[in-house]
Amino acid sequence: MTFLKYHKKVIHRNCKTWIFPILIAIIYIFPNYTFSQSYWQQRINYDMDIDFDAANHHFKGLQTVTYHNNSPDTLDKVYYHLYYNAFQPGSMMDVYSRNIPDPDSRIRERIFNLQENEIGYHKIKNLRQEKENLEFKIKGTIMEVLLHQALIPGDSTMLTMEFESQIPLQIRRTGRHNKEGIDYSMSQWYPKMAEYDEMGWHTHPYVQREFYAPWGDFNVNISIDSRYVLGGTGVILNKSEVGHGYQDKKSKVKHKQEKLTWKFSAKNVHDFVWAADPDYTLLKDSTADGIQLYFLYQKSSKTKDWSKAPSDVSKIFEFIQNTIGEYPYPQYSIIQGGDGGMEYPMATLINGERSLSSLIGVITHELLHSWFQGILATNESYYAWMDEGFTEYFEAETLSFLYNKGQKKEFVNNVSSAYKNYFAWSKAGLEEPMITHADHFSYNSSYRIAAYTKGAVTLQQLKYVIGNQNLTKGIQTYYNKWKFKHPDRLDFTRVMEKVSNMELDWYFEYWINTTHTIDYGVENVIEIGDSTQITLEKFGRMPMPIDLWVTKKDGSKHIYYIPLDLMWGEKPNEFGYDRKVLDIWPWTHPQYTLNIDIPISEIARIEIDASQWMADINRKNNVFSLKQ
Repeated sequence: MTFLKYHKKVIHRNCKTWIFPILIAIIYIFPNYTFSQSYWQQRINYDMDIDFDAANHHFKGLQTVTYHNNSPDTLDKVYYHLYYNAFQPGSMMDVYSRNIPDPDSRIRERIFNLQENEIGYHKIKNLRQEKENLEFKIKGTIMEVLLHQALIPGDSTMLTMEFESQIPLQIRRTGRHNKEGIDYSMSQWYPKMAEYDEMGWHTHPYVQREFYAPWGDFNVNISIDSRYVLGGTGVILNKSEVGHGYQDKKSKVKHKQEKLTWKFSAKNVHDFVWAADPDYTLLKDSTADGIQLYFLYQKSSKTKDWSKAPSDVSKIFEFIQNTIGEYPYPQYSIIQGGDGGMEYPMATLINGERSLSSLIGVITHELLHSWFQGILATNESYYAWMDEGFTEYFEAETLSFLYNKGQKKEFVNNVSSAYKNYFAWSKAGLEEPMITHADHFSYNSSYRIAAYTKGAVTLQQLKYVIGNQNLTKGIQTYYNKWKFKHPDRLDFTRVMEKVSNMELDWYFEYWINTTHTIDYGVENVIEIGDSTQITLEKFGRMPMPIDLWVTKKDGSKHIYYIPLDLMWGEKPNEFGYDRKVLDIWPWTHPQYTLNIDIPISEIARIEIDASQWMADINRKNNVFSLKQ
């Protein structure tokens, strides 16, 4: 029962006049609390039987979807993604890749040049709701389905589909015969129900990216030639039957039949990936807390370092869980395949012909996606930086832990290269706002800068704004509060505000929604008796709080902290130096003048943000050095 409904009942029952003014006051003071709608999300379960024809690179599928409508809306239609249809000459992905100024090198004109037996497709043979045939229409990679019986709030329905698919040559993420000789990289491979949330249906065509879907349980049975070894999302239920190293030591499996059926089960995931190759070698390991690790790769001189990876991956798992939060699944598979590195629930596909450092780097990145894409699963069409950027930041943190133990620095910035790349792109005048839809950037490079580079800077710079301890606590709180709930930017902002006891909307509105830059400088320093007057100037459009560091000639350091008026709070002093909190700097004011009780003759250096965690576009004017 809502707050308002309860008070209406009280009013009706007692009719006491004193309640009315109190009720009106409550409504005006707490409007969001009074009328807010409870959180909801859709739920979906897949049961799929796949009959795989490796000789012709086809498969037939029988898919049963149980769709739970947890929304407050009645649904008279549903939508599916048919990703394979992107791999056809003339598709949106093809045309986009041939016209964007900086095309993905893995695509370019490759789709345009596919022959009929090399393209990808899904052919829907029939689709039923319960027992009734349904009408549907397909436009590229999206299929619209008119329901025979509308799905009311709180109800569920069963949709049964028979389909046939052709696996395309491996071009982007999915397909057959990748450049390293892996037979099948099976991602985005099945007709997949689109997401419906408070914004409505998400039916973005498959142009390049991203994948957003409801959570559910998957039961997938794959019948394939017995010579193949498989790995992917979920637990293999019949390990003793399929063998190939998955069985225990006591099992003795003889494969006389032409096909084997691999039975996979995955609970509470929003996607399902698998790969198959007859020459996969399987390595098994586990983390300290019992998470099973599987490594599938082709043995060769170029993959010799795979055998060294398990011990590092176990340490990486431990660090990430301690830093962000618990991994909720029983296993994780690292599989050679695909065209680089791509994340999926409980598994990743990566190119395998790498040095050990490159291998560990890409594994770390894709593994971190399990938290930010697999478990938090923000809609990356709008908030790619909340996955890619956060993953990039914690990849650097994790690798620093792995390789730089014992190294102590006053100011650690493990994503300093991201700052340099952001500065260069911004100064080139090619930056686009991070809020831009992932498929609608003018350049692929602009997307990468916004999602990966500036996304990583977002967290490192947030550390500058709210402090390291608040950032650490905030990330853990955010993960535990919003896992399995598709959080957006506002959800992340509110967590960080509550943890830091500061207002942060200004930070994200400037940083995410605009391309305004930060540029502060030390404009003037003059001596006034036994004190020093310092004038600072704001040249950039984006306002920030200021840490002004004054280093004396005797080596001692003093911090003068100038909060921003929009923050309504201040960060803790974590550097261990004397710090004085000054009056706020209103964002409207281009200059700020302060007086410090240190004679100019004793000062060696005055610097704005000695940590260099603030993404100041021009650091040349940040420092004022006095001659000895």
